Amino acid sequence: MIRRIIEINEEKCNGCGACAKACHEGAIAMVNGKAKLMRDDYCDGLGDCLPGCPVGAISFVEREAAAYDQAAVLAAKAKKEPHPGCPGSRLRTMHRDSEATVPAAPQPSQLSQWPVQIKLVPVNAPWFGGAKLLIAADCTAYAYAAFHQEFIKGHITLVGCPKLDSVDYAEKLTEILKHNDIRSVTVVRMEVPCCGGLENAARRALQASGKQIPWSVVTISTDGRILDRT
Repeated sequence: MIRRIIEINEEKCNGCGACAKACHEGAIAMVNGKAKLMRDDYCDGLGDCLPGCPVGAISFVEREAAAYDQAAVLAAKAKKEPHPGCPGSRLRTMHRDSEATVPAAPQPSQLSQWPVQIKLVPVNAPWFGGAKLLIAADCTAYAYAAFHQEFIKGHITLVGCPKLDSVDYAEKLTEILKHNDIRSVTVVRMEVPCCGGLENAARRALQASGKQIPWSVVTISTDGRILDRT
């Protein structure tokens, strides 16, 4: 089948190993001091490894490749670690002190448009004109309690999950950025590796748009804390 998959330029690769660490599917390994794609069917095509490469040695290509085989990935990881699978799907329990929480007055929604799913929103929607654009991973609004007040307020909101949607958001985001007067872009993602696909799609869209738009990335932990703002 023809599908999107990563390609590693061994001449550019400096052997730092950042991509192999970022690839939670185990598709990349270091061989003779260079990063190497070991198996096509281990690569999910989300590009978690791209942002980690400091020399730009990794890119996407469309070529004949075996389909992504999650079962094979999980089987391989089961031999290496007690908790196989993507970190984004591992079970966790957060213990909250509900008695210490003071009930607050209901807060109004700050959402200013519909739809919000990247797959559903039209690229020429009228509210894109002069908008501050928020591109958020699906889980972020559930993990971070003050999401509406701190992120949605004053923004046009687009949400998606690259792991579940299995599409390349970069194409649609590029069209949105190209054809609308977007004032800024804020990406809010979770700390789990699969969310790197959303950040990478936004980054590629911004580059492809040819525009200089202020942008930032906020990373939320699975227990609801802001880990990083860049």
